[in-house]
Amino acid sequence: MAEPKKYITSDDLKTHNKPGDLWISIQGKVYDVTDWSKSHPGGALPLLSLSGQDVTDAFVAFHPATAWRHLDTFFNGLYLQDYAVSEVSKDYRKLVAEFSKLGLFDKKGHGVLLSLCAIFVLLATSVYGVLRSDSALVHLLCGGMMGFIWIQSGWLGHDSGHYKIMPTKGLNRVAQILTGNCLAGISIAWWKWNHNAHHISCNSLDFDPDLQHMPFFVVSSKFFHSLTSCFYERKMNFDAVSRFLVSYQHWTFYPVMCIARINLFAQSIVLLLSKRKVPYRGQEILGLLVYWIWYPLLVSCLPNWGERVMFILASFTVTAIQHVQFCLNHFSSTIYLGPPTGNDWFQKQTSGTLNIECASWMDWFHGGLQFQIEHHLFPRLPRCQLRKISPIVVELCKKHNLPYNIAPFWEANVLTVRTLRNAALQARDLTNPVPKNLVWEAVNTHG
Repeated sequence: MAEPKKYITSDDLKTHNKPGDLWISIQGKVYDVTDWSKSHPGGALPLLSLSGQDVTDAFVAFHPATAWRHLDTFFNGLYLQDYAVSEVSKDYRKLVAEFSKLGLFDKKGHGVLLSLCAIFVLLATSVYGVLRSDSALVHLLCGGMMGFIWIQSGWLGHDSGHYKIMPTKGLNRVAQILTGNCLAGISIAWWKWNHNAHHISCNSLDFDPDLQHMPFFVVSSKFFHSLTSCFYERKMNFDAVSRFLVSYQHWTFYPVMCIARINLFAQSIVLLLSKRKVPYRGQEILGLLVYWIWYPLLVSCLPNWGERVMFILASFTVTAIQHVQFCLNHFSSTIYLGPPTGNDWFQKQTSGTLNIECASWMDWFHGGLQFQIEHHLFPRLPRCQLRKISPIVVELCKKHNLPYNIAPFWEANVLTVRTLRNAALQARDLTNPVPKNLVWEAVNTHG
């Protein structure tokens, strides 16, 4: 006779949510992923953030069907007694299954090839302009062209971290190193570590690194209480310097975005030099070294320091467009405090995200971020499929009375600056900020 099933409650499962004791539930079966967290391709952080609860929706979102057969390795023989599935989750899982049957996760189109060709042509043109022209105007245009190259390589790096943009895993890895480390000077390992945390904890003030920009920017007065970042594992002190900078953040937002790339350079280097486990650390460091050889060498070929500075500023300023785009999708959306929860996955992803309304011929410009809601719900879906599934997501949101936030590009900028301005005005209250902030939060924020 088969042994009777052994059950635990959700409250029991919640106790297994610490390093060295990580349990999760997927479709009512309980898995011990403590040891697996050390080798998990997505890093340990997603498992640490979601442990102690049912994570079926998150698992479905990030893993292909082939991953299911590996789960039994971690099954500890227990089942979740009070396992239940909401109507939203049922519909969401059906959609994932339907998209999988239609082969949408495998249909990547020809966008990658076209992007690679465009990057190569633009890079060759920029280098040729620097080496062969004596015109300062041409050198300025070449600098701007370099910034555009970084934007397009950034989209490819982003996509390659979510799904295979190349035929094989090995070639995909080559594409990651080339487009991220070698061409843009940004570690793909850092990006995956940061970006996975963002997707898992979308718009959590203390878990989502994409909202943790102290001392320069805050999107909520909750940061005035010096929150602890669970991603960076440090306290984000709201001191006098932070208060001053935040007080003018709606004015400094765009200028800072023009030099935001420096932060990405620094974060990449800090991670690779840290004691944190980094997959393929040698490849990552070698890729960055390639960047820090060719780009300074190209800049040095310009005739004088004035044109060199102009070239760098032009490339950084054009790339600022992409940094602004990253902020538009989330800064003005609903925020919350605390770890992500598995039982409202669909709701958190939709409420914490803003789509950008644009014509189909502008899709190249936004790199998939114009369908950020769809991307957050189906991160493995190639960007060329996002517009196709958008009406389906809209209908599902309507069915369950959930927000589907979308705004034109310029309006999204207004919403973002307005969010920054609201927090800035509160930061200027030097007399008694806490009571006023609490009232403002109660009236103006949700979640």
